[in-house]
Amino acid sequence: MKFKRIFLMVLDSLGVGEADDASKYNDTGANTLGHIKETCDLFVPNLKKIGFLDTINMNENNEVEAYYTIAKPNNAGKDTLNGHYEMMGIMNHIEFKTFNNGFPPELLDGIEQVTGRRVIGNKCCNNDEIIKELGERQLNYGSLIVYTSADSDLQVAAHEDVIPVSTLYKYCEKIRAITLREDWRVGRVIARPFVGSNGVYRFSNSGRKDYAVKPPKKTILDSLNEHNYNVIALGKINDIFDGSGINKSIKATNNLEAINKFSDIMDKSFTGICMTNLADFDGLYGHSRNVEGYAKAIEELDVEIPMMLNKLEIDDLLIITADHGNDPTFAGCDHTRENVPVIFYSRGFTDPKRLPILDSIADIGATIAHNFDLERPEIGESILDKLI
Repeated sequence: MKFKRIFLMVLDSLGVGEADDASKYNDTGANTLGHIKETCDLFVPNLKKIGFLDTINMNENNEVEAYYTIAKPNNAGKDTLNGHYEMMGIMNHIEFKTFNNGFPPELLDGIEQVTGRRVIGNKCCNNDEIIKELGERQLNYGSLIVYTSADSDLQVAAHEDVIPVSTLYKYCEKIRAITLREDWRVGRVIARPFVGSNGVYRFSNSGRKDYAVKPPKKTILDSLNEHNYNVIALGKINDIFDGSGINKSIKATNNLEAINKFSDIMDKSFTGICMTNLADFDGLYGHSRNVEGYAKAIEELDVEIPMMLNKLEIDDLLIITADHGNDPTFAGCDHTRENVPVIFYSRGFTDPKRLPILDSIADIGATIAHNFDLERPEIGESILDKLI
């Protein structure tokens, strides 16, 4: 075992350039980080030191403090689940369905039947916009606001005073069951309780709950758990894997809270992996095409980097990556098919530099499995021996 603790941070949607098959997804020219850097005066000196900006063009930089490269996506689709599945060793060539033009009437009828509530909304919409538009109507009539974010999700919003959170959870469990049909293969059903009055509403982030499908196969997280290693999930990681392989789950409602709790875990003694997802990049700024907001969020992460690096022990490894792209300069509100950055940092490294491009995001998981002497996953090649 080279590293006792591995910290894996997924910057949700922060891709670094079109994938080889981007044209298949109408994403030719996409580059989330590159276009943000071009559009905004991005100031990230700490991320720059670890090679983060060099991943845009894979420039060679011998003065970095970390190994850096990019990884190519192989799984079908450009959604959260398939990106994380690939990262943790699962090959999946079946895309989860998206419903950018709304859900089919048959599915809406099924939701109304299992919940006994009328459905309103049924559109692809930014989270805040949907409750601004329909919050008052939901409050007055007790309907369920059903919408999607352009990811493979079906979100259900209701005011806590009209439909208690526990009841909304029960509704979403029933909806999850009916959306397992192949023609309605939605990756996640998401409960979104909200609060407020007189036309001013906000989501209760602590009440959000995701109902994902179970991973189709055994993941590296399962292998770690089976071998009695710690598997600590922060933020939405537990929801993405539906709890599979995870033995400690900690909630985080935004990037800053996730970073702070990630940092807190660095103060703990354990052997295994701590994994988090910084979801604000995608949920707040990517889908809404908010370039300035996305840039500010990256800069806010940059401020926290020195604190995290200083907390690492000599036998710790920090990996920073992403699961897909979501270029805020592109039309529409959908994810973009992109390569992802991969940063490896350890205080014990003697020769950090640019690495060869990884053929799969799965190489991250294969490297983790190799470090802990686990069975080799079905996809991915370890690069542990290159990290010296």
